[in-house]
Amino acid sequence: MKKNLFVVVFSAIVVAVAGCAPKSETGTGTTTAGGGEILVGEYGSLTGPQGTFGTSTHNGIMMAIDEINANGGVNGKKIKVITEDDQSKQEEAATAVTKLISENNVVAVLGEVASSCSLAAAPICQQNKVPMITPSSTNPEITKKGDYIFRTCYTDDYQGHSLADYVLSEGVKNAALLTDVKSDYSQGLGHFFEERFTAGGGKIVARASYANGDSDFRAQLTTVKASNPQILFVPGYYTDIGQIAQQEHDLGLNAPLVGGDGWESPKLLEIGGKALEGSYYSNHYFYGDPAPMVHEFVQKYKDRFGATPDGMAALAYDAARVLADSLKRAKSTKGSDIRDAIAATKNFQGVTGTITIGPDRNAVGKKLVIEEVKGGQLTLKATVDPQKNVTGAATATH
Repeated sequence: MKKNLFVVVFSAIVVAVAGCAPKSETGTGTTTAGGGEILVGEYGSLTGPQGTFGTSTHNGIMMAIDEINANGGVNGKKIKVITEDDQSKQEEAATAVTKLISENNVVAVLGEVASSCSLAAAPICQQNKVPMITPSSTNPEITKKGDYIFRTCYTDDYQGHSLADYVLSEGVKNAALLTDVKSDYSQGLGHFFEERFTAGGGKIVARASYANGDSDFRAQLTTVKASNPQILFVPGYYTDIGQIAQQEHDLGLNAPLVGGDGWESPKLLEIGGKALEGSYYSNHYFYGDPAPMVHEFVQKYKDRFGATPDGMAALAYDAARVLADSLKRAKSTKGSDIRDAIAATKNFQGVTGTITIGPDRNAVGKKLVIEEVKGGQLTLKATVDPQKNVTGAATATH
């Protein structure tokens, strides 16, 4: 009996220790938990392969929350953000969210960028009836995890279809596809691009794959080169895109790379350099947009962080403001009341566009921009506006 009791107790201790998440970083807030604050959780890739995603997202969230708190907070209470680093790992995302809910007692969660991490965390939020808003995970399956899961960005079906419509409008008739086998984001976006591209008369002349973290892509690119595509569609993350571009250039494959919002990072041009010239990708906003709200956001971000905000920062800023607005409108900080308030969000003016939450808990009707690397800088190539076509097929305007 004593031996069995010891085994049970020891096992419980091991499980408890294994379940501990990385040390949390506390954001704004001047009082301790339970002292009249509203506790909000954030989980993100502050370190690991997609480290710039988490850093930009955290910066955007904190800038929004600090502004809200400086203006009186939410119904007289300050918002306090508790941040967990998931190290760009799915299992750590699940651990981080579990800790935020069970130990920190947050009323809502913001995160993640990488769709695989959001897919790992969403069921935990749903089970515990804690609303979660992902600022920038685009895989359509995320919000299907339950009625407490929301997103304030567009989805990959819209993004993939819009990119396909655009390249077809530019006269592209054949393309090669290079996807990351480890990424739900890459697989999903690649599927939706191919679906619309082939339906529109385009042909996929070569398919190849890699795994995030690979460093040698020459075999795949050699296969692609033999098919002589007009473009190479690579729906991956910036960490791989730069290296792929460099090796493509070395092999003499002159087809421009085309991709999605996973390319968005200050590190993209740093890694890819001149090899990315002429390549382009979809994004959620353009930092050079002259709209007053965008201009003001970019300037405030530069003043605070000394850098130009990327799309992840802008999306996070908007998501935090949507959550704060929902908290103001909610009947209480009970999960179901916050959920209902988020679901009722309509015509919220954000840096990345007007945000209305649709019946499937996704932001609907958001514009998409296409940015091209030209002269070593990101330039606006096109804007895709779903409102201009009532059939749902996006149109592109230069």
